[in-house]
Amino acid sequence: MDEDERMMRGVLRLARKGMGSVSPNPLVGAIVTRRGKIVGSGYHQKAGGPHAEVIALQKAGDKARGGTLYLNLEPCCHTAKRTPPCTEAILKSGIKKVVVAMADPNPEVNGKGMAILKKEGIGVKSGILNQEAEILNEVFSRHITTGLPFAALKIAATLDGKIATASGLSRWITGEKAREAVHRLRNQYDAILVGKGTVMADDPELTVRLPQKSNRRPVRIIVDSDLAASPQSRVFHLREGERVIVATTRRAEDSRKKKMEERGVEVLRIEEKEGRVSLPSLFRRLAKMGMTSVLIEGGGRINASLLNEGLVDKIYYFIALKLMGGEDSLSAIGGASPASLSSLPHLKKTKITRVGEDILVEGYLR
Repeated sequence: MDEDERMMRGVLRLARKGMGSVSPNPLVGAIVTRRGKIVGSGYHQKAGGPHAEVIALQKAGDKARGGTLYLNLEPCCHTAKRTPPCTEAILKSGIKKVVVAMADPNPEVNGKGMAILKKEGIGVKSGILNQEAEILNEVFSRHITTGLPFAALKIAATLDGKIATASGLSRWITGEKAREAVHRLRNQYDAILVGKGTVMADDPELTVRLPQKSNRRPVRIIVDSDLAASPQSRVFHLREGERVIVATTRRAEDSRKKKMEERGVEVLRIEEKEGRVSLPSLFRRLAKMGMTSVLIEGGGRINASLLNEGLVDKIYYFIALKLMGGEDSLSAIGGASPASLSSLPHLKKTKITRVGEDILVEGYLR
């Protein structure tokens, strides 16, 4: 492992520390070296706070002059809502070389930050651990380039793809370790989304519960076209700092809407598609509300709808080594059978790991 790669791995470790607190901004870490020694480091800790390179350069002080700055993401060159361009701070610091893992996907920056540094005589090297850097900021990249949140579908099913019995029994298909892993996933996403069927069948809380205390409170989103779910369901019990949104349509009765709002629940009327909430419209609305990532924990029907709409970016599929059987058991993916096998969604960049007594398959759909 050469020096640049070693330092970049340190940068990526720093960047991960901001996970769960920097949204809608990217995860960024920074290290300043001089004559092979680290003289400053930092990471972006909170949206609206100083950027990673600014923190690292401030820590380095005069020792940054003539040194090298390592970043997992190209420095910004535009004035954001709350922070000045990082390229200005780099130019003022006396840094002579900048090593970057990936270009900023933001169209306002993409390549321009590195071009400014090069024009001013600073050496720029890019592409170090590029793939790792792109995965780290996949949420930011999806959101900034499409105007949609990054959507991950979580499924917990038996070997034969069943998520519940015909009567709706589903607790617990997977083991304790898998359930803990799901709570760690929730801790990484801005929002958790389910359909009304999941609320009515399972009465979930959809909160983050981990052995170590977490201040993360993802927004809970319920898709309920006619507001059929009971306002007394546990998901609608709000504690301080929590937020619950119900996406519905014009068909929902005003009296039901009022009952939800009296509990502190936000009710969004979304345009319809075939009599149900238009999921693309909902996702665009969520992105405008500042949500850059959504973890979907729904049932077979909403899972199928999201896949058919092309809204799912990633899948976390927890497989219990059990067989349920039963033609009337509920499948992980509902909807109609495909007309041909050539149209089936195909997972890419797959990763398979053992989680306690279960197996986790991760993969991307784009």
